[in-house]
Amino acid sequence: MSKTHAAYAPSSDASRRILDEIEEQFRLTKEDLTRITAQFLEDFSLGLREYNHPMAMIPTFVTGVPNGSETGTFLALDLGGTNLRVCEVELLGNHEFVLRQQKYKVSDALKTGEATALFDYLADSVDAFLTEYASAVPSSPSSERGNPFASPSLSEEPAVPLGLTFSFPVEQTALNEGKILTWTKGFAAKNAIGNDVVKLLQDAFDRKHLHVKCVALVNDTVGALLSRAYTGGSCILGSIFGTGTNGAYVERVENIKKLGNSPARQKGGYMVVNTEWGAFNNTRTVLPTTPYDNKLDRQSINPRLQAFEKFISGMYLGEILRNILLSLIDAAPKPLLFNGRSSGPLNTHYGLDTAVMSEVEDAWETGRVSSVPVAAVDSAKSKANGVAATESQPSSVPDWQSTHFTDVDSLSPDDKARLARIQGILVQRLALDPADVSLRDAAIVRWAASLVAHRAAQLSSCAVAAVLVQTERAKLGGGFATDEEKICVGVDGSLIQHYPNFNARLRDSLRELVGEEVEAKVEIGLAKDGSGVGAALCALQATKQGH
Repeated sequence: MSKTHAAYAPSSDASRRILDEIEEQFRLTKEDLTRITAQFLEDFSLGLREYNHPMAMIPTFVTGVPNGSETGTFLALDLGGTNLRVCEVELLGNHEFVLRQQKYKVSDALKTGEATALFDYLADSVDAFLTEYASAVPSSPSSERGNPFASPSLSEEPAVPLGLTFSFPVEQTALNEGKILTWTKGFAAKNAIGNDVVKLLQDAFDRKHLHVKCVALVNDTVGALLSRAYTGGSCILGSIFGTGTNGAYVERVENIKKLGNSPARQKGGYMVVNTEWGAFNNTRTVLPTTPYDNKLDRQSINPRLQAFEKFISGMYLGEILRNILLSLIDAAPKPLLFNGRSSGPLNTHYGLDTAVMSEVEDAWETGRVSSVPVAAVDSAKSKANGVAATESQPSSVPDWQSTHFTDVDSLSPDDKARLARIQGILVQRLALDPADVSLRDAAIVRWAASLVAHRAAQLSSCAVAAVLVQTERAKLGGGFATDEEKICVGVDGSLIQHYPNFNARLRDSLRELVGEEVEAKVEIGLAKDGSGVGAALCALQATKQGH
């Protein structure tokens, strides 16, 4: 049960009880995880049946994924903030590709001016990129033009396909169609809302006489799925566990009932669905809310929205930890942390970055004897971040569920040295007075950071498990496995790549939800650059689909 009162600790026993109560609030049992995953599946079903639900389950009209044998050169345009990025992806056909890219700044004048000016600038940027990198792609022997992508002298030469990653709300009605619903992130270009973003871009290409065709409108999570499919040979789920979170997976078209009798549904087969799972359980009926989560949500720019994201993504974990630490600093009649003294970063909204949590946990975990085995996964990253290992060298992680400790004197010299490193991190990153940070304080912060991160990884496993069950590759509770040798999952994002043991913790909970046999088949690999490489691969997929 979530506590509603401030921390009151008149005695050492009471202070211990407060820490125990906090730990209890963040602990998730197998039954809790199962209930949350079951709700995920209910929300999947609802979103596939009807429009306008938080779990949007958006049809992407991408009806297949690459297998790594494809070749060719494709372009990507990634617009989502201060910069736009133009990419050229050369597919080598052996699960490998060559990426060339360049960033171009988008001025405030372009962001708020006429839409035609903005899209003309996008086209000019593509033109500039192609001029600069013309030597990268062999030109047609029948043309003397230096730029193989420019308007050809032979009309039969095909236009170069381009995928557009457009990180603003759109209503997508086809793979190459999507109406702009609204602008965000400081953009407010006039005469754009309600128009097809692909047509706006293509009209600009045509005005510039560029021999480029925008064939696909892409979401970066869908791109992550396609990217991993190309490098890994197959993939059923692309997921982002970073600043934000989302997932896209391959669904049977017959299950996307909200498509009605549309040609896409009548055709059958498979389609990639963008879940928008960051908005899962906005009502918080199953998510394990604590007072620290409620405070975060209340003070956020979008209260009662993106609930799941606020429990598991890198943008918010540091803020949850900050709320815990402040409650211990403010404990009465005797403070439980830092002699009751705070600091500028701790008193600032979002002043404790999740990167500080990662640094603290890394200082504690480095060199420790492992006690929890972790299944091997396929990736080029080092074992230290939990995303990589080989079959012959399985990685493992310490027991992060060990309770908080206050008897620092009983620790080994090595553990005391680790706490001393954490002391230094807290003094430096949080601008605390060294006299106010004891080894016990360092131990409490390490414990609290681990609680927050471990819960995030557990909840992340619910999303992955839900997709495995939804696609009939697993049964909730275990006891069922497909004949597939491996189940490929693509992941991207700072948490899964860099946070110590995040992937290992996720796997541990996934094993509880779907059983050891299925979890052992799950191959988690890094999806490279969903918004760039993924968009180019979506252009590939569009050409396969006849666009």
